[in-house]
Amino acid sequence: MDNDSFADGAGPARPPRDAVMPAGQSAPAPVRTAKVVTGDLLLTVNPVDGSEIEPCPPGQQPPRPARRTAADRADRTRAAQPPVPPGPAAPPLPLLERDEERERLVRLLGQGRSVRLTGPAGSGRSVLLDAVAEECAGLAPDGVVRLNGLHRTPGELLHELYAAVYASPEQRPDRNALAGFVRDIGAVVVLDDLEFGGGALDEFLDAAPECAFLLAATPEIAAPSPDSPLEEVFLGGLGRAMALDLLHKGVGRALTEEETNWAGDLWFESEGLPLRFVQAAALLRQCDELRGDPEAFEEFAPFDAAQGRDVPLPTLGEGAAPAPLLASRLSESARGALRFAVALAGEVPHQAHLPALIGDTHADAALGELMSCGLLSPVGPRYRLAAGVLAQLREKGYDEGADACVHTAAQHYAWWSAHPSVTPERAVAEADALLASLTSLVPGTEPGHPSTAVLLARSAAPAFAAGLHWGAWERTLRVGSEAARIVGEVAEEAYFHHELGILALCTGNLDRARAELEASIGMRGALADKSGTVSGRRALALVEDRSAGPTPKPETLTPAPTRTEDPVSPPRGVPAALPLSLSAAAVTAKLSRSGAEPEPPPEAAKESKAAGRRLAVLGGARRNLVAAGAGVVLAAVLGTVVTLGATSDQENVPTDNVRNGQQTEDDSFEEDWDDPQDPAAGEESGTPDGKKPSGTPSSTGPSGTASTGPSSPGTSTGPRPSTSSSRPGSPSGSTRPTKPTPTKSSPKPTKSQTPSSSPSPSQSPDPTPSGSESPPEEPPGTETSAGGPSGPESASASVL
Repeated sequence: MDNDSFADGAGPARPPRDAVMPAGQSAPAPVRTAKVVTGDLLLTVNPVDGSEIEPCPPGQQPPRPARRTAADRADRTRAAQPPVPPGPAAPPLPLLERDEERERLVRLLGQGRSVRLTGPAGSGRSVLLDAVAEECAGLAPDGVVRLNGLHRTPGELLHELYAAVYASPEQRPDRNALAGFVRDIGAVVVLDDLEFGGGALDEFLDAAPECAFLLAATPEIAAPSPDSPLEEVFLGGLGRAMALDLLHKGVGRALTEEETNWAGDLWFESEGLPLRFVQAAALLRQCDELRGDPEAFEEFAPFDAAQGRDVPLPTLGEGAAPAPLLASRLSESARGALRFAVALAGEVPHQAHLPALIGDTHADAALGELMSCGLLSPVGPRYRLAAGVLAQLREKGYDEGADACVHTAAQHYAWWSAHPSVTPERAVAEADALLASLTSLVPGTEPGHPSTAVLLARSAAPAFAAGLHWGAWERTLRVGSEAARIVGEVAEEAYFHHELGILALCTGNLDRARAELEASIGMRGALADKSGTVSGRRALALVEDRSAGPTPKPETLTPAPTRTEDPVSPPRGVPAALPLSLSAAAVTAKLSRSGAEPEPPPEAAKESKAAGRRLAVLGGARRNLVAAGAGVVLAAVLGTVVTLGATSDQENVPTDNVRNGQQTEDDSFEEDWDDPQDPAAGEESGTPDGKKPSGTPSSTGPSGTASTGPSSPGTSTGPRPSTSSSRPGSPSGSTRPTKPTPTKSSPKPTKSQTPSSSPSPSQSPDPTPSGSESPPEEPPGTETSAGGPSGPESASASVL
């Protein structure tokens, strides 16, 4: 039975097929979950509460991806071809006037060089790529890989290249692993419809140095960088003779003189683009059908002149823009498919969806009509409107009612993508048409159908995630989040934010993942969604864990090493090698700036040593900081208590006990502690009335000049008392110190005397080192500082 008769509406009607479920009607389906391993993470796609992510357990790590064999690559290439439309096939057209370009491309690719083929839309780039790919099948060890760059980023194309060479089901390598796998691929990559250039193209080519690329793009695409290694080949139109030959082969008969002249004018108008002559051949075939079918002539009489059954040739304008005239002579189902394609920005739904969308059980045959007229062109595993057809149909009003078409397509895709029988691979193959309908539902300023967009995004997003088409997954989530915000569905908006956070975590964008997950947790907390909140908090905890430091490799499965930070710096002036007790003594000396300097008691030294041992045991930098601070504070408190006790037992504090590097208190402080009735106080302070004049330096150098800094060794810094002062309760009684007399030398401290140890009561060596001020001598039984001044400089000298 002739298919053309059905296309024209003639002949007996075929029996209807099984009824198709109406668009928009949904059926209950079980929840489908999927597991995907990406890097060292295990992603569980959950369409209900949101996806869950965790470090991949040891038993669930997938094996290393294996290279596909030649037979596997051939099967994959056949499966990636667009479906053959039903009905009679269009006559095959030869590759005319392209032998020189084909031989040059094959020669360059055989030398391992990459080529960029540039030509206008409709110049036959795709047909030329098919011919070159067949001749280069045995050049590379990984064969020929066919890719399509329409609506694809460089990262997505690299993942498709990886999937074409390696077999890794339910596994998506992270960025570092992908770079390693792609670097080892040796294939001839044929990429059509390239949409990027410049630096992005250079990075794409550098990612696969062992591949030879054949890239096809239009002149509107950005050119490669000046230092790019690409060879440039430009593809123009056909010559006049070849264009007429192509028209002759497309019509299937010899051309009349009138048709030849018309074709010559068309060649000049279209600059010899092969697509225009393929469509012109379809126009001539339609004219032949109208001349031989009276009923068809009556049906299309408004398009023909009143010349009986002699249908005139199209005008030159109709030949240059033939889409409206070609569409007007097609069947109603074919015109309905064109309206859906115009509403979806040129994307043609799969032929299996056309009966449900158009409402005709035989609408799948419309795809064959459109292909035979040259209104469609193959793009990867699907079809799109050919170059220029979309704009031509919009000018003739084919975009009227586009809103209703988009809404119908979205309702159908929402039911279809959530059906249990639809695999993620089928959903990915229909991703472009689905995304086109989704984005048209949320136009921004127009009302649109945001509720349907939320339903479609919620149904399609898990399928794209499980099908490893994460570019479509991200675009679906963003449109769905915007639609949910417009409608006010907080629960759905929280779901989309959660999924965006999971996606950002999988791709390594931790800052975006944290922001999206926090927004989702806040929304679900307001809705009292416990299960969703728990899922979000788990993912957020993983984000914080990965932000803290590097994670272990999946092969080792060892816990992450403890972070090491810079050690806590000691107080200013204290060497880093000093023990904690010396640092505590320095802090104590700064806290007690008047009176005799106390020596840390044995308890303080023990606590300092214990703190030092604890610091050595603890492994974390934060614990080191806490322990060091605790030890310093404890030593400072104990030293302050001892200082206060020593000054309270002593009736008068001699001012000559001020050490090098210390500052004296003001006059009011000394007036409070000096006895105005005691004449000895005046002698000690250096004034007859017992008050120390303001501005007097604390020590005097050999030449009588004021010195506040440390003195050089071997120099006398001040007078030394000749008698010792006794404290109340001491064996020698209470005796006031007399006027100090100078001394020539003083014994140096021994090596055994360290700041952290104090001498026994039976030993009372002279604690004053050479070149420093000597404290008053004390009788046996009194405690003296064996380390001398407790300042940072003196402590360093004692240790050295």
